[in-house]
Amino acid sequence: MMKDLPLSKVYQLLEPGPVVLLTTAHKDRTNVMTMSWHMMVEFEPPLVACVVSNANYSFTALRATKECVIAIPALELAPKVVEIGNCSGCDRDVDKFERFGLTPAPAECVAPPLVAECFANLECRVADTRLVNKFNLFILEVVKAWTDPAQRNPKTIHHQGYGRFAVDGEIIKLKSMKP
Repeated sequence: MMKDLPLSKVYQLLEPGPVVLLTTAHKDRTNVMTMSWHMMVEFEPPLVACVVSNANYSFTALRATKECVIAIPALELAPKVVEIGNCSGCDRDVDKFERFGLTPAPAECVAPPLVAECFANLECRVADTRLVNKFNLFILEVVKAWTDPAQRNPKTIHHQGYGRFAVDGEIIKLKSMKP
């Protein structure tokens, strides 16, 4: 028998993908934030929709520069990813790369850095801002993608709310006509 579910818990059922890190660079300052509200919206060119709160420093930087990097961390980075998410980039005295022991690496097409410890990095440019004012939703075009071949079969974490995370499980393969 079904029972009512509070609407505030719906997002826990529909989490869109792995928890990622978003890097920005603005006015000679780099920043990294944790992000879990994102989804693919097109295959090619690859387009990603993401929500960045207008209360975050990264929102200001992304809106001004229209560039970022989405870095995809493996399970081993989960404690740092959560700590980054609990640390505001608005504090100008905090260098989150240094504070959390992450290595910024130069990107090829955008100013924000890659995160060397992540198994994949996606250099992005803002492609559409029509929903930024209403929903803080940016559409990003991935213009360069990187992967670390040394990190084989990485597991990702998925936010379920209130400090709970699921970890990737068994992979199954089924016949599909789509990519």
